[in-house]
Amino acid sequence: MRLGIVRTPGEPAPGTGRVAAPGLDWARLGDTLVYWTGDDDLWASARGRAREAGVTVEELPAPAAPRDLHLVTQVGRVFQQEHPDVRVLVDKGRYLVAAIDAERLSGITPREEVCYRVEPLPTGEVVFGAAPAVARTPVAEIQRLVDEVSAEGFGSLLGELVGFGTRHSLSPGFRAAATMAADLLTQHGYIVRTDPVTVGSGQSGNVVAERVVPSRAFRDVVLLTAHLDSVNLSGGPSAPAPGADDNGSGAAGLLEIARVLAGLDARHDIRVILFGGEEQGLFGSTQYVAGLSPRERHRVRAVVNMDMIATLNTAVPTVLLEGAEVSKGLIDDLAAAAGTYTGLAVQTSLRPFNSDHVPFIDASIPAVLTIEGADSANEHVHTEGDTLDHIDHALALGILRMNVATLAAAAGV
Repeated sequence: MRLGIVRTPGEPAPGTGRVAAPGLDWARLGDTLVYWTGDDDLWASARGRAREAGVTVEELPAPAAPRDLHLVTQVGRVFQQEHPDVRVLVDKGRYLVAAIDAERLSGITPREEVCYRVEPLPTGEVVFGAAPAVARTPVAEIQRLVDEVSAEGFGSLLGELVGFGTRHSLSPGFRAAATMAADLLTQHGYIVRTDPVTVGSGQSGNVVAERVVPSRAFRDVVLLTAHLDSVNLSGGPSAPAPGADDNGSGAAGLLEIARVLAGLDARHDIRVILFGGEEQGLFGSTQYVAGLSPRERHRVRAVVNMDMIATLNTAVPTVLLEGAEVSKGLIDDLAAAAGTYTGLAVQTSLRPFNSDHVPFIDASIPAVLTIEGADSANEHVHTEGDTLDHIDHALALGILRMNVATLAAAAGV
């Protein structure tokens, strides 16, 4: 088997003759095209075409067979920390191309908290790509809302959440954080409730807050979500788990956006939800979606989920928009908002994994995860080292402004 990569600035269409010959398999991960084949003659032909086109193909030590090529999607560096012996061929932080034979694969069992996924490397697919920076004409009312997002307000909320020490789903710290959030949302004028969430043999909760448009009999609803809990995988519920980025950043961002949108004059309802039990297996969001009636599912126009929005892992501030086919329109709207109201670079992926957008997508509801770009992934998550000194407020502010603009438009400003 032969394996090589081509690093391509921008987004040329894969397999259009710059490198590939008919029959050569490929997958794209950002600026890197991965090519492979079991046919030496085909490989030689492709290398010849590459030389003629002035394209550099970096050949990599290949596994024994294409079936040994796997795509790993991980949170932070959890997979690499737990399996340092696995040979990584392409490292893109959240996404890895790894050589794993059948015997080694049989020994890889994810822990109960789902922190990574291992699957065959998809053929002829873009695992994640870059969205073009398309700026539209700003809408005055949306620009006003975007400008209201406060870095100081976000920072103060984040500091308060981190101050609980741990927000493990079954801990007193989580309950205290949920009470704090519910009280704050009530002060902003939302109708607030806390729903019980079963996590193993224990109980956590979802804080659900809604801003209703009473004058309209027929209206949809726009959702902003984030998980409130934190976790330290090397300890139990009482272990230090400040969770500044994962997911104090998303939870504090939700509370700041809720403040900005509290008085919004829009056609549709706005609902914000802080989930519990995310770190143990998406319990809060899964149980919430399961409890929606068919009519309520139909009302949901869009779900914007925030998880880890405040550690700068890339050379320029970057957001990854992760969804599925049902989410394409919302991904386009978020990318356009990023280009119009922020300076963020945008990556996109249609391979949803391990955050609270997944249960909505599984129910055919358009949902998108907004998460920090992670080409050199965050190594502090799920440890006591996920602290405030790793937070990049400018990155968080950009993602919050993108999300405010998208939610306001979806709500019908």
